[in-house]
Amino acid sequence: MRGTTGKRVVASILLLFSALLLSSCSAPDSGALRFGLSKMPVTLDPRFATDATSSRINRLLYQRLVDFNAVSMPVPSLASWQRLTPLHYRFTLTPDRPRFSNGERLTSADVAATYEFILDSRNASPHRLSLARSIERIETSGEAVIDFILKEADLLFPGRLGIGILPKSLIESGHAFNRSPVGSGGYQLAAWPDDTHLRLKRRSDQLLLEFIEVKDPSVRVLKLMRGEIDMMQNDLPPELIRYLSQQPGLNIMHGAGSNFAYLGFNMEDELTGVDKVRQAISLALDRDSIIQYVLGGAAQPANALLPPDHWAGAPALQQIPYDPEAARALLKPLGYTPDTPLLLTYKTSSDPFRLRLATVIQQQLAEVGIKVELKSYDWGTFYGDIKAGRFQMYSLMWVGIKLPDIFRYVFHSTAVPPAGANRGRFIDEETDRLIEAAESATTIKAQAVLYQQLQSHLLQRLPFVPLWYEDHVFIARDGVAGYTIARDGNYDGLLYVKQN
Repeated sequence: MRGTTGKRVVASILLLFSALLLSSCSAPDSGALRFGLSKMPVTLDPRFATDATSSRINRLLYQRLVDFNAVSMPVPSLASWQRLTPLHYRFTLTPDRPRFSNGERLTSADVAATYEFILDSRNASPHRLSLARSIERIETSGEAVIDFILKEADLLFPGRLGIGILPKSLIESGHAFNRSPVGSGGYQLAAWPDDTHLRLKRRSDQLLLEFIEVKDPSVRVLKLMRGEIDMMQNDLPPELIRYLSQQPGLNIMHGAGSNFAYLGFNMEDELTGVDKVRQAISLALDRDSIIQYVLGGAAQPANALLPPDHWAGAPALQQIPYDPEAARALLKPLGYTPDTPLLLTYKTSSDPFRLRLATVIQQQLAEVGIKVELKSYDWGTFYGDIKAGRFQMYSLMWVGIKLPDIFRYVFHSTAVPPAGANRGRFIDEETDRLIEAAESATTIKAQAVLYQQLQSHLLQRLPFVPLWYEDHVFIARDGVAGYTIARDGNYDGLLYVKQN
């Protein structure tokens, strides 16, 4: 599996770097710490942000009522809370809360205005669906108290209030937060001169931080080595990370991640809808070798959507073994062998690294009697096909999952698109029962037990095959210090980063 592909990639990278490094070795002095991105944020308005980059940068610009701790439990951020009744949560803003970057004091009216905007269907916020299901109305008392009256009991409700708070006065005036953010976070906007550069200023010490979009990972690495950017996180193939680890003047940090990679199946398909076929696929995959040789060791094997250290995770689940003989034994009674293989199509994006992963999976499945035809598409076409159910098998990743109600969104029988993300059309009474029982639980402890039972059941039914949780990798030039890696890959470390 080490093969010659990785060597060819490294050789081409070295040739490119040699040519370009000779052309210029001086680093421009912008007066700012520069962070390389594979793509810029879509919007700096947290009411509409759904892509990862927007969400991560918005965390620097806006503060939230609630955040999450290391095991994804909701914890106070701007406010503490009380559960007065099953349908009544009272949030009280902290006395020392920061002001908005325009100088206005953040009050309960701003919180109410932010969430009432999202709940108004005329505004088409993508966050409305999860909140409208829970919130009946919002009431305020004085400058610091906000009451949320719910439609139905919801133990997870505080965790739903992770959207950045905006000033009521600017909401009402129709301010364009998407390009001109005004929040109470650690940074504020300094300039957004073009589509590839975004400059923020840290409010505590006026440090300038510049995000620079460089789509191509090899060029991004080149700019890091030449000093045109100072740091970057993720979005690099393992070959480049290994190459950089051998270069002087650079520091590399690895951190465990919660981004969950999986193989998904169309449960309505006459082939992938067969339990023994999915079981055979799960047994045919040598995850450990893929992690070691293709991912460069930068991942942890996964047994479930939630990491085992999540408060609702299932650490007792056993990893699916690599057992090609057992896979062949399952396929043989169905009439499939390496000489008369089962024929399946596998859809993936056209990203070179994801396509390489798919090729490795294709090779491993061929060894047990499953011949896979790979079909790669640009992201828009690929994702459109997945949502529409036009697939037999595909690979994707869930990013930044915090609340266990993701199981309703992904696996409940009522969540088939467009009502949810049950893209595989998985219909299972026991899954529905466990999801509904967890949602009706009266304590977090009871809820955790039910979600653990659900994850054990899903591992038996295999509407998807868990693959791994990918690590996060942060790379910086000498002199950059103070950054910490978050489990979900956010950029909160930039609140404390410094240049020595």
